Amino acid sequence: MILNEAYKYILNNSEVFFEAVKIHLVLSFVAVGLGIIICVPLGIYLAKTEKASLIIMNIVNVGRIIPSLAVLALVMPFVGIGFVPSLIALTLLVCPPILINTVIAVKEVDKSIVEAAYGMGMNKARVIRKVEFPLALPVIITGVRTASVEVIASATLAAFIGGGGLGVFIINGIAGANASMLLVGAIPVALLAFLAEFTIGGIEKLTTPPTT
Repeated sequence: MILNEAYKYILNNSEVFFEAVKIHLVLSFVAVGLGIIICVPLGIYLAKTEKASLIIMNIVNVGRIIPSLAVLALVMPFVGIGFVPSLIALTLLVCPPILINTVIAVKEVDKSIVEAAYGMGMNKARVIRKVEFPLALPVIITGVRTASVEVIASATLAAFIGGGGLGVFIINGIAGANASMLLVGAIPVALLAFLAEFTIGGIEKLTTPPTT
């Protein structure tokens, strides 16, 4: 049975398998982390700068239609192959959902609450930190959840440019017409994506204020 063969392969090659899982997770988590560091502050700034927001958001929306593999191919001539180019490409892939959700979330914060905060004597930085950001957080986390699921799936493509990860098993399975080898990579990726969706979805619910 194909699943049994895949399981036996993992047992017999556990060191190789778990190294691939580790690389896959590092690529995914670091890419999402960089996406958050870059896009959340940028999104807050754009939400308050109408002209710049319109231009950059249009560029980002156009960029979202570019296939993941094409992004990898585009960065390869500039930074070569391996882990770092894969990380750069994956970071570019996670940025749009985080940035878009951050801009939307901050723009949709109730203006009366913001005005009340200013009326209490808060300065701009404190209003952002204490009022706007906490209220926008659930929607921002939704963007992080979307980005995380996308990047876990897309990280399989890193194998095409020598980035390693679980995609190596998928490529080898396709190249050798070996369904069990393909499943060695595909099933863990699906499980990791589901785990990310479930975990970050839980965090999102915790940060969402109860409705009255």
